[in-house]
Amino acid sequence: MLRLWFEEALLADGWARDVSFTIEEGRITGIERDVARGPGDEAHQVAVPGLCNVHSHTFQRGMAGLAERRGPAHDDFWTWREVMYRFLDRLTPEDVEAITAQAFAEMLQAGFTRVGEFHYLHNDVEGRPYANPGELTDSIIAARDATGIGITLLPVFYAHGGFGGAPAKSGQRRFLSNPDQFARLVEHARASLKGSPDAVLGIAPHSLRAVTPEELAAILPLANGGPTHIHAAEQTGEVADCVGWSGARPVRWLLDHVPVDAAWCLIHATHLDEAETADLARSGAVAGLCPITEANLGDGVFPAGRYLDLGGRFAVGTDSNILIDAGGEMRALEYSQRLQARSRNLLAPREGASVGAALFAGALAGGAQALGAPAGGLRVDASADIVELDGEHPALLERRGDNLLDAWIFTAGREAVSSVWRAGELVVADGEHRNAGPIRERYRATLTRLLA
Repeated sequence: MLRLWFEEALLADGWARDVSFTIEEGRITGIERDVARGPGDEAHQVAVPGLCNVHSHTFQRGMAGLAERRGPAHDDFWTWREVMYRFLDRLTPEDVEAITAQAFAEMLQAGFTRVGEFHYLHNDVEGRPYANPGELTDSIIAARDATGIGITLLPVFYAHGGFGGAPAKSGQRRFLSNPDQFARLVEHARASLKGSPDAVLGIAPHSLRAVTPEELAAILPLANGGPTHIHAAEQTGEVADCVGWSGARPVRWLLDHVPVDAAWCLIHATHLDEAETADLARSGAVAGLCPITEANLGDGVFPAGRYLDLGGRFAVGTDSNILIDAGGEMRALEYSQRLQARSRNLLAPREGASVGAALFAGALAGGAQALGAPAGGLRVDASADIVELDGEHPALLERRGDNLLDAWIFTAGREAVSSVWRAGELVVADGEHRNAGPIRERYRATLTRLLA
């Protein structure tokens, strides 16, 4: 049994002072408010629930910063993608494990306690399936074991290079499978996660660019009640190509042709018209927003104000992992709206409300829904996924309640995260993952081999 006492804590029903948590077998079994620190209590400062990172391609952490040179032509997502293809051409399963462990450790240090790994690297460097169809899936799971992060594994089905079943390009050869191969991959993942009581398995048809309607219909039953994630409407070129193929925009096509509901997460959904915005909000699905990556790639700005006004649900993710920062994703979401509207505090629900609190509550609820996890929050019987904010950080001094969230998200950033418990295990202390040293050294050796 573990007892943690906090000066202030954001509980499922709001902020409380002088809070003691009892934790047993990874779960919160008791909460006491307005109590003095007991003789067996560990004393800490500010507790908030761990967040879900709804969308990650961890192998891309190793190429962060390598695509920041201007090319000879117009630079956008499509030119960045060519750099990504060149980077992954040499990755071994051991490389994937080392890079993934580094990314997972950084996520925990940033306040994420669960990740949705949108895992689409399946084949060897020649594009051939491994003898073990889940070779690279096992690398992801090994990195999870090394870091302790909660995981929702989302194996990706990817079969084509463009709308209408266009042939794949050479750079996509490591992603490709057919429906039968994908079914075997999903079953391998299910077996590999069987001993992990709170791991979740879903599926991820990559995009309408990479999956035909017939293939989509064939693989959807493999979700078996788990979440379904798909990239949609990230770039204007993608929207135009989808209209050329089907006569409909990508989000409209999905809403009209598949049962998009609360089990679905549409990643990015950047380019929505008014009707799509309203219908996506009504569907109960989650918009998986990755504002730092979307800004880095020049994708565009999601219509968050209108979407939230209509009751839409959202979550945040780190996608390309160019920068891993839970508070930073929420900050970038609000700032993108400010830049577009030339106004401030746009995602707060009413006059006088905290923007940080609104962003945090939305990301907490939407992230848990999108990753098939129990509703987030610090409450009895919940997983003890607790993030401690450093009340002595200059940005957090003399803040209380929602002002702590505002200060973390808009001022302090990752530096404010001092400790993290995941399922009751202390995985981050004094801002550093408990296995940071060996994880970092293995990562260093991997990048030295790949990039030197």
